[in-house]
Amino acid sequence: MINLNPHIYRTGPNEEYELSDNDLKDTSKFRKQIEPWLTAVFQSEHLSLLLGNGFTCGVALAAGGRCTDMRKSEWGECEFKDKVDEYAAKSAKTCGRISANIEDQIRAAMQLQAGLAVMGDDRAEIWKNEIDTQLKRFMNSILDSERSIRDAEEEKRKKGEDLLVSFLLSFASRTATRERLNLFTTNYDRLIEYGCDLAGLHVVDRFIGALAPVFRATRLNIDIHYNPPGIRGEPRYLEGVIRLYKIHGSIDWRWENKELHRYTVPFGSAADHPDIPEKPSDSVMIYPNPAKDIETLNYPYAELFRDFAAAVCRPNSSLVTYGYGFGDDHVNRILKDMLTIPSTHLVIITWDKTNSQNEDDPSNGSRQRVINFCRETGKRAQISLLLGNHFGDLETLVRNYLPKPAIDQITIRKTKLEDQRGEGYRRAIGVDGDEQTN
Repeated sequence: MINLNPHIYRTGPNEEYELSDNDLKDTSKFRKQIEPWLTAVFQSEHLSLLLGNGFTCGVALAAGGRCTDMRKSEWGECEFKDKVDEYAAKSAKTCGRISANIEDQIRAAMQLQAGLAVMGDDRAEIWKNEIDTQLKRFMNSILDSERSIRDAEEEKRKKGEDLLVSFLLSFASRTATRERLNLFTTNYDRLIEYGCDLAGLHVVDRFIGALAPVFRATRLNIDIHYNPPGIRGEPRYLEGVIRLYKIHGSIDWRWENKELHRYTVPFGSAADHPDIPEKPSDSVMIYPNPAKDIETLNYPYAELFRDFAAAVCRPNSSLVTYGYGFGDDHVNRILKDMLTIPSTHLVIITWDKTNSQNEDDPSNGSRQRVINFCRETGKRAQISLLLGNHFGDLETLVRNYLPKPAIDQITIRKTKLEDQRGEGYRRAIGVDGDEQTN
């Protein structure tokens, strides 16, 4: 049986499985154990971050906004809609989720529409129009969530933006001599891009071009360098650069002339923005997408998942997941492969008060899926856990447990000077241990 106590954490030799809300009133005790461990993890040779819908919900709640509506939709007057919902529910249970969501329904409907199209059935067009209608509603929900964050009351908006920036900088502020942070997300919104703009982070992805960026399959490891003043021929890596991969697509990606373009859709734009497609089946959302022709069935998803596997499935690699509920088998499969390499490490941070059986609960049994994943992999020493509404709360996590950005050179130099000077230096200037302590 899974432990139903609200909070669980395991970081290296420190672990607690019986923590109640009262136990966590004093966060300083747990900070001393968790923060140094995460700092060490963040200094891994290769660092990746996987963000799920819980990340957007965390920022939205902090800013007084609204989360994206992932609940099931009601189909219009379409034949076989009951069968579609049954298949979607079966698919969700296979992934360990209590109930189906809009993504499960869209995937099931796309498979039905593709089958009807193969048979030359006129109902294929009816289902295509219905899928467009539901995708349009879903896209409007995503844009509404973005607007609720952007247009929130000023005090709450600033709080949400501060948490967003602090969260991203904790991961992205690696020294330029280390490999860039690889940031993967299953979300369709642009909250990460919005946060990177606020933080001054430079985003490198597979899109090339200025006016209408085009997705390229080439993997050239393009990066950003600069020439220091007075030094010629010795370019250095620019700090504050991340690599971003939206492995399920994005609402501003569209197919045009057999090419994948990213359009300039402002964060939180109105639903009638000209670059929001009237027929969302032209966009790139919902993995996998059987509605595409055979040439684009696995594109760009195959390329993005190859990047995901290449980034995490290698020695000395660490991956942190936040807000990801382990409900996608195609993602979990790569995480299991990663853990077959002994020098890799996985940190799971998720908000889940209990093992909820409520279908409308946003956590929707994520704790059970996390525990099942850990049991199936059997790599206890390679997995750190921070589970529960305390550790998973974005504000608590940022303020208490995430490391300070690694490029804070002043703090680093101060620490080195203190270590070098030691007790002998303090005695030489007349400061004894007691006075130093006081």
